Amino acid sequence: MKTQSVDLTSKLAQFSEHWAPRTVAEFNGHDIMIAKIKGEYAWHSHADTDDFFLVVKGTVFIDLPGDVTVQLDPGQLFVVPKGVEHRPRAEEEAHILLIESTGTPNSGDVATAAPRRVI
Repeated sequence: MKTQSVDLTSKLAQFSEHWAPRTVAEFNGHDIMIAKIKGEYAWHSHADTDDFFLVVKGTVFIDLPGDVTVQLDPGQLFVVPKGVEHRPRAEEEAHILLIESTGTPNSGDVATAAPRRVI
């Protein structure tokens, strides 16, 4: 049993790459991850799982089909339903917390996904 809390600020200070999530904890078969993002990510979807985004710092936009955009500020979250194409983006660097089933490719495709990194 782990008895230490996870300090997200400390974990975020350990890397600088954008769009390269880091797993900071595991929960019932899910990875709890943090990521730094800036610019646009590719349009993608996840056929078998929802996509959870919680903004820790900055402003994040989630583009959805039909010219719909969801704006998320710190402390706000959004869940993209499985199978829905989406594109996260941030004009300035933003920090997010993600929860995904362990092994879920962040790009929706194993061939283009970032590798799983645990910190």
